[in-house]
Amino acid sequence: MSDALTSQSSKSTEEAEYNANALTFTNAKVVLPDEVIDGSIDTANGLIRSIDSGNAAQGHDCEGDYLIPGLVELHTDHLENHYKPRPGVLWNPISAVQAHDAQIACAGITTVLDALRVGMDDGADFTAQDMRAMADAIETAQAAGRLRADHFLHLRCEVSADNCVEGFSLFEGDDRVRLTSLMDHTPGQRQFTSLDYYIKYYKEAKGFSDEQLEVFIEHMTARGARNSDKNRREIAARATASGIQLASHDDATVAHVEEGVGFGIKVAEFPTTMEAAKASTEAGMAVLMGAPNVVRGKSHSGNISAKELASAGYLNILSSDYVPVSLLHGAFVLAKDIEGITLPDAIQKVTKIPAESVSLMDRGAIIEGRRADLVQVRMVDDIPIVRGVWREGRRVA
Repeated sequence: MSDALTSQSSKSTEEAEYNANALTFTNAKVVLPDEVIDGSIDTANGLIRSIDSGNAAQGHDCEGDYLIPGLVELHTDHLENHYKPRPGVLWNPISAVQAHDAQIACAGITTVLDALRVGMDDGADFTAQDMRAMADAIETAQAAGRLRADHFLHLRCEVSADNCVEGFSLFEGDDRVRLTSLMDHTPGQRQFTSLDYYIKYYKEAKGFSDEQLEVFIEHMTARGARNSDKNRREIAARATASGIQLASHDDATVAHVEEGVGFGIKVAEFPTTMEAAKASTEAGMAVLMGAPNVVRGKSHSGNISAKELASAGYLNILSSDYVPVSLLHGAFVLAKDIEGITLPDAIQKVTKIPAESVSLMDRGAIIEGRRADLVQVRMVDDIPIVRGVWREGRRVA
């Protein structure tokens, strides 16, 4: 075959591949990083190829809905509800992952860091081996193409636990781990700075009597004194050595933030006070808060409102935490309720900023060359409805 014919054949093959994977979105309110335009998007081979104002002659008609980047979730422990739907019942792990994944994708989340516990309380519902089994199920299902969203791992390390380092060791060398958070739920610390709330929480959650609670608090306080400092340093060192991004958790004071700076922490999860959020921002950390906090207008644990932090300029990332649909809803609430936060600003908090904070630079924004992870959204009575989800240009929900 002549060089000319070879070149023509190669070009025809490339065009066929391009056209086979191409999809145009038209008649959309396209939410770009800094503006909203009425226009269309061309995608091919899983990437955004072009963005145009005005409508295309043909393609997927978005019917005037918003078209936003696929949401990026950094911290959800929602998978546990599917793996253990009732006390004493462990579901098939891959089936549990698929059920969780379907709920995540239908909420508009195309990239998710599934949070798994490392370091267990005495008498916990799960073991470290259960967490490893869930991770294996996620990775097996991902490799087999069974999942709608792109799944990674987030290790929630309870540094006060006796078995924290032992649990972390089960994940060393796992390249799906993108984030490790350093948590400490010792009474009187961080999330539970107020013992009044700690007492209320555990009375309701465990049904403890006053006498039982007193013994429990004494035990947990001693455990924290024994483990927290050494385990925090050990986990931070191991994560850093493995190239895993570190997050703080429930920082309450400037001292907590300064400690995190020393560890190289870049994400501050759920700071409990304005003081800690301000210090985190000034230290260059991305402050992450719960979208349920935004939607409800308050913290479920009695700590600071995420809206207060947003109004002060100390909120960078939202996480759905325990309610997947809250992530999208929370972004639209911020845009509606907080002066100075536009819809593009709010959408960045659930797409571009979380993606880039864990070095996923190929997604999270409608920009030419980035992944065609897209969500079609319609607003009805101030509640967003997900009408279509595409990951790398292929419809998944």
